[in-house]
Amino acid sequence: MHFDHVTLENGLTIIAETNPRAHSAAVGFFVRTGSRDETPEISGVSHFLEHMAFKGNGRFTADDVNRIFDEVGARYNASTSEETTLFYAAVIPEYVGRTFELLAALLYPSLRDDDFETEKQVILEEIGMYEDMPAYVANEHAMRTHFSGHPLGMSILGPAEVIRTLTSEQMRSYHRRRYCAGNITLAGTGRIELAELVEFARTHCGHWPGGTDDRDTARPPRAGGTQLVVRPQSQQQHVVMMAAGPPASSPLRFAAELVAIIIGDGQGSRLYWELVDPGHVESADLSFHDFDGCGAWVTYFCCRPDEAQANLARVREMYAAVMRDGVEDDELERAGNKAASRIVLQSERPIGRLSSLGANWVYRREYRSVRDDLQSIAAVTRDDIRQLLNEFPLPAETIVTVGPLEEFGGN
Repeated sequence: MHFDHVTLENGLTIIAETNPRAHSAAVGFFVRTGSRDETPEISGVSHFLEHMAFKGNGRFTADDVNRIFDEVGARYNASTSEETTLFYAAVIPEYVGRTFELLAALLYPSLRDDDFETEKQVILEEIGMYEDMPAYVANEHAMRTHFSGHPLGMSILGPAEVIRTLTSEQMRSYHRRRYCAGNITLAGTGRIELAELVEFARTHCGHWPGGTDDRDTARPPRAGGTQLVVRPQSQQQHVVMMAAGPPASSPLRFAAELVAIIIGDGQGSRLYWELVDPGHVESADLSFHDFDGCGAWVTYFCCRPDEAQANLARVREMYAAVMRDGVEDDELERAGNKAASRIVLQSERPIGRLSSLGANWVYRREYRSVRDDLQSIAAVTRDDIRQLLNEFPLPAETIVTVGPLEEFGGN
C-alpha cells in the first residue's frame, strides 16, 4: 500500500491509500460538520442536509442519483454524527469516474423548497420512530445532560419542534458556511491512484468555494447529574451512564479502546459475565467515544425495572474494583487480540479502510497504516491503563434512565 496527499487551490484536501492488488475502490467526502456545529435555532440541520443531498442538483435529479449508483453497482450511503458528515461509495475500478462525479454532486444539491418541505416530513417521521426506542431516548438525554452547555449536547436528529420551523434559507446559509472546500477531506482507498483522484477533484470540485469554518474544541464543563424519563408502559428499564474520556487527539485512546473491550465488550467482558450471563440484564456494554477536545465513557444496560437498582450497584462495584486493581495481564492480551482482529478484518476491503483513513486525517492530520494501529494496540501496557483510569475514571458523572421507575440512582 502507498499513501499520499495533496491540497487543491481552493483548500480541498485529498488523501489516498492505494492498493493495486485490491479489486475495488472506495471514495468518501468527509465534511467537518455535524450537530455540534449547529445552534439551537437550527438543531438537526446537518442530518437534514444529508438527506437533501440525495434530492439532486441542476445536473442530476433524485431519480438519476439512485439510478446511476445502481447501474454501476455502487455500495453507497451517507451518515451524520456530532462532528462529521460523510458521503461515500465503493465500486469496481472501471466505474470510479462516473461514481465520483455523482458523489461530488451530492455535496452541492439544489436545496429546492419543494424538496425541502417533502423531506421535512420524512425527518419528522424518523424522529418519531426513534422516540419510540427507549435506548435511543436514554442516549439522547444522556448526551444532553452530560454535555449541558456544550455543543456536543446538541441532538443529531434535532428536536421535532425545531425541524418543523426550520426554513430552506436557514439550511442554505448553513451549507454556505460549513460546506466550503477547506472544511472537506476527500479520501480514496483501494485500486485508485492519487493522480486520478486529483484529476477527478479538479474537474468536479475545483469550483467549490474555499475557506474554512472553525469549531470551538474547548473541553466541556463537568455537568452531569441524574435524570429519569418516566414511561409507565415500558417493560424494561434502560440505563445510560457517562463519564469523561480522552479526546481524539490523545494517545490514551488506544488504552481506552482496550478497556472498553475488557469491561464492556459484547461477549467475554466483565459486564457480560457479571450481568448478562447470569441473566441480570438483557444486554450491557461499555463503549469509548472520542471527540474533538474531549471524549466519553458510555455504559448501557437494560433489564427488568425491579432489577435496575441492583444492577446499577453491580456496575458501580465492578468499576470501583477496576479503579482500585486495574486489569489483569490475560485480560489485556485477549482485548489486544480482539482489537487486532477487528482492525485487520475491517481493513481487508477498501470500504473498510475508508473510515479509518478519513478519521485519522480529519481529527489528527496523520496517516496511520494497519501496521501502525496494530503496533499501537500491542504497545498498551497495564501502566498505560492505570494512567488512563487516573485521568479519566470510569465511575459515572451522568446517569439517565428510561422506563417505569420514578426513583433511581442514589449513592
